[in-house]
Amino acid sequence: MKRLLAAGMTAIYQITPVFRKGDRGKLHNVEFTMLEWYRVGDDYHAGIDLLAQFVQTVLGKTVSRRSFRDVFMEQTGIDPHRTAAKPLQILAEKKNIAFPDGLDDGGWIDLIFSELVQPSLDTVIVHDFPAFQSQLARTRTENDGVTVTERFELFVNGIELANGYHELLDAAELRRRFRKANAKRRTDGKAEIPIESWLLAAMESGLPACCGTALGLERLFMVQSGTDSIDEVFAFPIEIA
Repeated sequence: MKRLLAAGMTAIYQITPVFRKGDRGKLHNVEFTMLEWYRVGDDYHAGIDLLAQFVQTVLGKTVSRRSFRDVFMEQTGIDPHRTAAKPLQILAEKKNIAFPDGLDDGGWIDLIFSELVQPSLDTVIVHDFPAFQSQLARTRTENDGVTVTERFELFVNGIELANGYHELLDAAELRRRFRKANAKRRTDGKAEIPIESWLLAAMESGLPACCGTALGLERLFMVQSGTDSIDEVFAFPIEIA
């Protein structure tokens, strides 16, 4: 879709099947449906505003907006931008949260967020994620020196419904992130991801400033229908597809 933006389109969306090997559970099916949209000229705040308007129109709900730091500290008392693994491990042990060996600082933050913070989130857009979660999003440095990711996620009833980015435009920075990710994948014994791609070529040709959001439609249907299992909104879950 970003290749289309680089080619001159300005406001686009698609509804398409998505496949994620190995993801299966009450909120996951190997195949699901994604609604994704982009608008040229939208900054971070405009992207959040558009998602909030979507929720108001589709679900009839007013969305609050809170930073990752605020929601994390509210549930844990720990600043996610200034912590290390040990305090988070102590908290996990205190709360009887199971955890695998070998988690790095980012892995601990992800674990504590998913187990302790996310269940408390209802009709809220969480923004300004930690820098390690930048992926394809821009980052910025706050007045206190903390670098945050211009990324936002929508949660309703403790379920993540959508993920949005103020899109990165710097191809050189994306290559650097890919190399860093591949170094970690080598350490973990995983196959490396290709660095060169049509996306990088599109960015180098002139990707315009934009913001994009991806939303899982089945999870949206779960919220609308009041079910607690994604199987209830699929005609054929993966086991009988």
